[in-house]
Amino acid sequence: MPKELLLQVAPEVALNEMLVKEHVGKLIHTSTAEIKQISILKRSIDARQKSIKINLKVLIYFAGEEYIAPKIQLPDYKNVATAQEVIIVGAGPAGLFAALQLIELGLKPIIIERGKDVRGRRRDLKAINLEHIVNEDSNYCFGEGGAGTYSDGKLYTRSKKRGDVTRILELFVAFGASPDILVEAHPHIGTNKLPQIIQDIREKIIEFGGQVMFETRVTDILIKNNEVQGIVTHKGDTISASNIILATGHSARDIYELLDRKNIFIEAKPFAIGVRAEHPQTLIDSIQYSCDYRGDFLPPAPYSIVKQVNGRGMYSFCMCPGGVIAPCATSPGEVVTNGWSPSKRDQATANSGIVIELKLEDYKPYEKFGALAGLEFQKSIERKAWHLAGETQKVPAQRMVDFTQNKVSSEIPKTSYVPGTTSVEMGQVFPGFLSQILREGFTQFGKLMKGYLTNDAILHAPESRTSSPVRIPRNPDTLEHVQIKGLYPCGEGAGYAGGIISAAIDGEKCALMIAERLRK
Repeated sequence: MPKELLLQVAPEVALNEMLVKEHVGKLIHTSTAEIKQISILKRSIDARQKSIKINLKVLIYFAGEEYIAPKIQLPDYKNVATAQEVIIVGAGPAGLFAALQLIELGLKPIIIERGKDVRGRRRDLKAINLEHIVNEDSNYCFGEGGAGTYSDGKLYTRSKKRGDVTRILELFVAFGASPDILVEAHPHIGTNKLPQIIQDIREKIIEFGGQVMFETRVTDILIKNNEVQGIVTHKGDTISASNIILATGHSARDIYELLDRKNIFIEAKPFAIGVRAEHPQTLIDSIQYSCDYRGDFLPPAPYSIVKQVNGRGMYSFCMCPGGVIAPCATSPGEVVTNGWSPSKRDQATANSGIVIELKLEDYKPYEKFGALAGLEFQKSIERKAWHLAGETQKVPAQRMVDFTQNKVSSEIPKTSYVPGTTSVEMGQVFPGFLSQILREGFTQFGKLMKGYLTNDAILHAPESRTSSPVRIPRNPDTLEHVQIKGLYPCGEGAGYAGGIISAAIDGEKCALMIAERLRK
C-alpha cells in the first residue's frame, strides 16, 4: 500500500519531481524504478537555519500500486428555485458559502448585497485610488466577494477547531483555484485570480435557483414578537423571510447602528489597530532567508512577529509579501489602509499591518455610545488621519526610525500606496498610549529581526479594520441571535470569524443550523 513519508529537501529539489523521487529512493533504500508516483500532500518552508529547507509530506506509490489522481468536484446541487427562502445579507465569503450550503440542503438563498458585482467594483476601486472618491457601497470592503476579493485572497487560518478547512479549500479548487492551495502551508489565491472564482460561485448559485441582488442595501430588519419577518431595502422593497443570515462584514457600520436603534442586543468588543509597514521585498528576503539574493527556488519571504509591549500584544497582521498597500475607506472623510498581493507575489515591496490589541477600557472617552463605543473610537482615528493627510485619500506616512525618534520625515519616497502620502509625525494619528507602544514595539522588533528597523521602511496609518469593533451575540447551540429568533449573526461582521476561510466555515454552519431548525 502507499507509504506516507515526511522529508526535508533543498528548495531546488522540492520543485523538481525527479529529484524528489531520487531523494525518496535514497531515504527508503529503493530504486527510483520501483517508485511509480509521489504525491505531495503538504509543503512548507523551514527558514530557521542558514541552510533553508522545504518540508514535504508525501505519499509514495510503488510499482504495481494503482495511483488515482484526486478529482475535486462540486457537490450534487439540486435546483431550489421553488424551495423555502432564506435571506443572506452580504455576499462576502460567509454569505456566498452559506448560499452554497443552503442549496446543497435544498433551501433557496436570496443574497442581498449593497455593493456591485465583482467586475463592476473595479471602477470604484480605480476612483478611490486615482480620484480620491469613496463610493460608500462599492469599495475594497463592500461588493461581491467582500473585502478579501480585492485585498489578497489569503486562505491561511488558525481556526482548525471551527470546522472543515479542507472542505472550503476543495470548494475553491472546484471553482477554479489552483490545487496548490490544498498543499501549501499558507495557501493564497491572489487578488488577480479571485474575482473570476467569485463570479463563478455566484453563477452557480443562480444556476441552481438562488437569487443575488446587487446594489441593494438593507435599511431595516422586520421583527415581530422577537422573531424576524424579513427586511426592507433602501429602494423601499420588503422581502419576507423567517430566517436571515446577517453576513455583512466588519465594516458595515450602518447595520450595527440599525441594530442599536432597534434595541437589538449588541456589544462592544476589543479589536486591534496600528499602521501598515512597507519594506523593500529584497530586505525582507535577506532577513528571513539570511542571504543576499533569494534566487529562483524560493518564494518572496513573509514574516510573522509578535511581542508583548507594555502589557499589550503587538503583532504583524495580514502580511503581504510582494504586495501593495490599498486605500480601504468605506465613507468619505476617513482614511483606512490594507494590503494585498497578486497570485505571483511579484511586486517590489512587502507590507504588513503592525497592530496593537485594544481593551474595552480604551473606549472610555466614547462610553456614551454604549455598544458602539469601539466603533466611534475607530472612526475618530480614521477621521484624524484624513484631516492630517489634507482631507484626501493620501495617507499619513513616516519613515520607521524617524517615528521611533519622534521626528517628522523630511521626505517620503514613493510607496505602493497609489493615492500618495503626506509626511506626518505618526503620533498625531493615535492616542498617546498607542504611539508609545508602537515606538517601543518597533524598537523591539528591530532586535528580533536584524535590519527590520530601518528608515527604508515606511509606515502608513491607520490599519484600523483588523476585525469588528462590535459583536452580535448568538446562542452557541443554535447560532441564532440571543434575543431574536431566526436572525443568524455570521462571519467577521458578527465577531465570529477572522478571514476568508473562517468566515466561509461560519456561513456553512449557519446554513446547517437553519436547515436543522426547519426540519424540527
